[in-house]
Amino acid sequence: MLSNDTLIFVAALLPVLIALYIIYRKDKNNPEPTWQLVKALFFGVLSAPLSMLLSVPFKEMGLYGEESTTVTGQLAFAFFGAAIPEECFKFLMLWLAVRNNKYFDEHFDGIVYAVCIGMGFAGIENVLYLYENYDNWLGVGIGRALLAIPGHFFFAIIMGYFYSLAHFASSVGKKPMYLLLAIGVPVLAHGLYDGFLMVQSVLPDIACLLTFAVLFLLNRLRKISKKHIAHLLQKDGVA
Repeated sequence: MLSNDTLIFVAALLPVLIALYIIYRKDKNNPEPTWQLVKALFFGVLSAPLSMLLSVPFKEMGLYGEESTTVTGQLAFAFFGAAIPEECFKFLMLWLAVRNNKYFDEHFDGIVYAVCIGMGFAGIENVLYLYENYDNWLGVGIGRALLAIPGHFFFAIIMGYFYSLAHFASSVGKKPMYLLLAIGVPVLAHGLYDGFLMVQSVLPDIACLLTFAVLFLLNRLRKISKKHIAHLLQKDGVA
């Protein structure tokens, strides 16, 4: 019989492992070495505490506050307390993972490495969230498996997509634009996702509408991610 702590740990990591398996299965042409994927996962885990190097100064500068009771305050928290620090450090970890990586030789590899980093971040975050909600870990775990983990998965696919376009761009002039999109689009999507959830605390009367907005956003990100994956696989000559 598994202990409660073991069940929580498994519940926290299971959706992350499923997401990793999904993207790994699509990398059929020339799969990345396992040790490179493990390294990217570790970088993703590392990005979680490193993100505080931005979030804490942002808080000290007064860009957001955790106890805000206004819509603008909650949105500021969503972007400056979460989306911007987290996605910026995921981007930094992606750069570190692939900058001298000779195995990064196909367009789709950018998505593979970005997803490993994103799931490394999501995995450690999920473990912490579930243990912080020890008495209600199952409910929190189900909710995060259906919303937060897919969110991080889609953010990572989008980041990896634009990073690959930058890496393999034939025109040097296009690289800065693609790199900006690799950071900017995930930040925007992440900020909106967190914002819709956080604003519910100050606008409980439209909580149902905001929940619908979250689901609509995730569905749009799913469709966009599917197109991005198909586009890069096509570029690599994979049917």
